[in-house]
Amino acid sequence: MSAHQFVERGSGRLVQERFTGDPLVSFLYSRVREQPTWLFRALTSARLCDMLAMLHFDLKPTDPALMRKRLGARLALDWAECFDPPETLDTARKVFERRIRYWSCRPMDPDPSAVVSPADAKMLLGSLRPGSGLFLKKKFFRLDELLGPEKTRWGQMFSQADYAIFRLTPDKYHYNHAPVSGVVADFYELDGVYQSCHPAVLVAQATPHSKNRRAVTIVDTDVAGGTGAGWVAMIEIVALMIGDIVQCHSRERYENPVAMRPGLWLERGRPKSLFRPGSSTVVLLFQPGRVRFCEDLLAHRGRLDADTIYRNAWGVPLTETDVPVRATIAHAVPKAAQGLTL
Repeated sequence: MSAHQFVERGSGRLVQERFTGDPLVSFLYSRVREQPTWLFRALTSARLCDMLAMLHFDLKPTDPALMRKRLGARLALDWAECFDPPETLDTARKVFERRIRYWSCRPMDPDPSAVVSPADAKMLLGSLRPGSGLFLKKKFFRLDELLGPEKTRWGQMFSQADYAIFRLTPDKYHYNHAPVSGVVADFYELDGVYQSCHPAVLVAQATPHSKNRRAVTIVDTDVAGGTGAGWVAMIEIVALMIGDIVQCHSRERYENPVAMRPGLWLERGRPKSLFRPGSSTVVLLFQPGRVRFCEDLLAHRGRLDADTIYRNAWGVPLTETDVPVRATIAHAVPKAAQGLTL
């Protein structure tokens, strides 16, 4: 696989990414991709995904302490962040699905207009507006496919959306948190395959995020107590060895989790869902002109000194920034101030 760098947000330095599972990804997307289509579909199916997940994550090790030590060292995990005692994490799945004390180790800006990162992830900004400096035409997704062909209302709502893509890797904390506060207007799931979210795969496939199984949550934030960022779509996308997305919104830490449903109040910065282990992706869509992305994220996105798979494949500066969950990524723009462009 090619070299790929991302920006560390706090320091601004470029970091070389070390990919987990490169041999498997290389096998699936080089040798196997050249084989008959039915074989590739079989290898990115839900059944194989579940089988791989079981083999990698569910078999109980003979020495759980040694498993934690090795896994922690390989993924550079900080056990001090864990909400549950580390000794209770006796399988790889429990390590990957660990809960953290996010209220202390992932602080959040109290500004109610702040839009926050939904995950510990590598983030990339884009826009569907041809006049925007962030315009990327049909690289990561086709909007009608992403939201579902029957959801024409949302397709029209976000036809010129600004967006942010969050790529979770296996070392990351795998709970997603609400990026905004507001009322859930719609929630639905769309079937699909389980392709990898490896950057090399994303540039090789046509609009890959539109093809995988995904859950779509539409939030109205222009309500009393809401973030005031208009309509926001949050699309949670499975990937290789991600067999499920568990909706589990908690208003207080991880207590009394509830599933998504229309009419539910979504509280910014609180846990919303859990990706089963592996790597996965979240896409946020914003109505045009309703958020102003943070200046440092805009600057990092266009870094000319970064060696990235996206830039090498598409010939345009396109660099991800590593962001922690609940960190501010944008601020809401009130309706009266619409018309501002990036």
